[in-house]
Amino acid sequence: MIGFVLRRLLQAVPTLFAVVTISFFLVRLAPGGPFDLERPLAPAAMAALRRTYGLDQSLPVQYLRYLCALLQGDFGPSFSFRDLGVAELLARGLPVSMTLGGLALVLALILGIGLGAGAALRPGGGLDRVVGFGAGLGLAVPTFVVAPLLQIVFGLALGWLPIAGWEGGAPRHLVLPVLTLALPQAGILARLTRASLRETLALPHIRTQRAMGLPGHRIARHALRGALLPVVAILGSTAAALLTGSVVVETLFGLPGLGRYFVDGALNRDYTLVMGTVVLVGVFVVVLNLAADVACALLDPRLRTAR
Repeated sequence: MIGFVLRRLLQAVPTLFAVVTISFFLVRLAPGGPFDLERPLAPAAMAALRRTYGLDQSLPVQYLRYLCALLQGDFGPSFSFRDLGVAELLARGLPVSMTLGGLALVLALILGIGLGAGAALRPGGGLDRVVGFGAGLGLAVPTFVVAPLLQIVFGLALGWLPIAGWEGGAPRHLVLPVLTLALPQAGILARLTRASLRETLALPHIRTQRAMGLPGHRIARHALRGALLPVVAILGSTAAALLTGSVVVETLFGLPGLGRYFVDGALNRDYTLVMGTVVLVGVFVVVLNLAADVACALLDPRLRTAR
């Protein structure tokens, strides 16, 4: 298992390097700059700002300087939040995004795996039809439609829940954004669990267990372990997307998470803030996909030696 993890870590290094390199040059080659205002600055002031932040140097030199600083854990200063560094902004936004994403992931796992398994064990039944319709609807309707609908129904019409704000993570402010994040992922997990478990239940060794008279709950528990492989395989990217925040959800609900900082950085051409968010998301994707690979290898030992 240690060799398996080391191989995955060695594969992750060039991946992160490629993400940082491509993102760095794409961000700086986009039109506009961090100091382009409606009222242009005086040439001397603009030159002084560019010199202060190292933007007067060539792109290769800027890239090498950024890479060296990044290797030392320095994300650099923010261009739009002048009194704060990128690391401080990420430290503010990450707990918000991780709280939302963690709760949404738990809810999506409970709903998706539970409903998907129930539908697979009773094919053609009422739950199976409900899960099929609900999962398809959850996948078809995007979050920028789900969020306003929930805000209108539960916030404005019924007045049960607030439609925006954070208030230090008060539970009432978490319900709607967590639901908005969790429902599409629950639909994906439910469909995948139902299809995978149905396929596993049709395998010869499961039919043999039935013929031997094993109880249904033991057969289902045994089949579920093999059926969860494809579910666990996609959990890495799913968890990374949820834990690092959703741009749409955090913007619509007015939440100070990573997604909102990313939008502000992109609109203001804050190169370092955008790059810091990209690097952090990239690290989360790599680490969580590694965790998913390890979980798959524990479920199926054959994967540990697969090339």
